[in-house]
Amino acid sequence: MKKLMEQIIKFGFVGVLCFLIDFAISTGLFHLLISGTTRNVATAVGGFFGFTISVVVNYILSMKFVFERKEDMSRKKEFVIFLILSLIGLGLNEVLLLACSAGYEASDFLKIFHDTLWFAISKIFATAVVMVYNFISRKIFLEKKAA
Repeated sequence: MKKLMEQIIKFGFVGVLCFLIDFAISTGLFHLLISGTTRNVATAVGGFFGFTISVVVNYILSMKFVFERKEDMSRKKEFVIFLILSLIGLGLNEVLLLACSAGYEASDFLKIFHDTLWFAISKIFATAVVMVYNFISRKIFLEKKAA
């Protein structure tokens, strides 16, 4: 149990660092591009590069400090699985955000929250769910099984 708690804490640190990398790159590129293109293009390009670079850093740090590698799995296969799991997590995040948005639109009660506050609450909820998914799926598919 102690090893699992240490692993979860390391996973959290890696996640926070990668979030900051994603946020900095996405925001930085958005601000660089916004004056020469549309808001949607700046958002998409910034988001794509922020996500992509943070996934690569997350893979490197996760496989070095968080999870114990499977000895019989090539690094290429390991990275592809990590990427697929990350893309599923991204999709889950989007579905949860859209579901929260739809719930907000359909409910008079939820209108007591300002839409920006509701988005922040939704993002925290979606991030928490995706974090649990990421940890469990990576542990199942990428980590060496205990003997």
